[in-house]
Amino acid sequence: MTQSPPAEIDIADMTWPPPPYRSPVPPVTGTDGVRRFDGITYATTPGYRPRLLDVQVPAGEGPFPAVVWIHGGGWLDGDRRYPPPTVPAALLHGAVLAAGLALVSIDYRHSLEAPFPAQLHDVKAAIRYVRTFADTLGIDPDRIGVWGESAGGHLAALAGLVGPDSPQGSELEGAQGVGSGVTGVRAVVDWYGVSDLVTLAEHPMPAMPTGGDFPDPYEALLGATVAERPDLARAASPVTYAEGPTPPPFLLVHGTHDGLVPYSQSEALAAALTRAGGEVTLQPVEGADHIFLGSCDIPAIVEGGVAFLARHLGARV
Repeated sequence: MTQSPPAEIDIADMTWPPPPYRSPVPPVTGTDGVRRFDGITYATTPGYRPRLLDVQVPAGEGPFPAVVWIHGGGWLDGDRRYPPPTVPAALLHGAVLAAGLALVSIDYRHSLEAPFPAQLHDVKAAIRYVRTFADTLGIDPDRIGVWGESAGGHLAALAGLVGPDSPQGSELEGAQGVGSGVTGVRAVVDWYGVSDLVTLAEHPMPAMPTGGDFPDPYEALLGATVAERPDLARAASPVTYAEGPTPPPFLLVHGTHDGLVPYSQSEALAAALTRAGGEVTLQPVEGADHIFLGSCDIPAIVEGGVAFLARHLGARV
């Protein structure tokens, strides 16, 4: 067998240290007309895995409004490609695209890689990246919303509320990836996210999985207990920022029997947003546990989130 000679490398195009992000990879267009950009490196930090995002853009003429999807997993686990097991990826992705919304699914550093605010820095970096390369991606940079579940819901709420003028805003914006730029969003969907880590410390944790050491997710996020770092716990709590400038519209969806993150967490955030004059909808899922376990209405819950974002981002439904 004859081997082809190795491709020549243009040394002049190489840089050191490596760039803090990569330009979008060429898309692949499916038979459905959806353009997919998979595995884009939106931020790098020496010593950590590269942070990746995927973009799916609907068929047709853009630019399209975009939804940044933030996965859950207790800040310890999770993957941009997989929603919670109760929500099939085909259902979630298909509903978003069918509404004329682009979908940006992101990874972020887990808490044992780096404690808070690294996770928020990564979410902010992803939003900056999407805006920087909006033309290439076919996205409208002025119509971006965020949607997260569990730990991702917490980060989505923070992304919607924390800005440069917030308390410690410059520290929370971070400088990962593109490094600077606008990170505000037009709308937030928060599924059963934590809103107040200080009060949550009073809620007994359910039994953790067996078969290995599973750290307390809140202690891992902060790098300390809430009692040891109440200042950081407040800084990591969306309620801290809810009564600042008028917040973007929020949809909070939470199971009333959630044994991991109590329903009262969404009630507290809804009350704070209402006091600030924000538009907020609190949707209880009666009898459901965390990740909507026990609910028979998952498709309706997904469609409700899509309709909320499509309305506020100006997409077709």
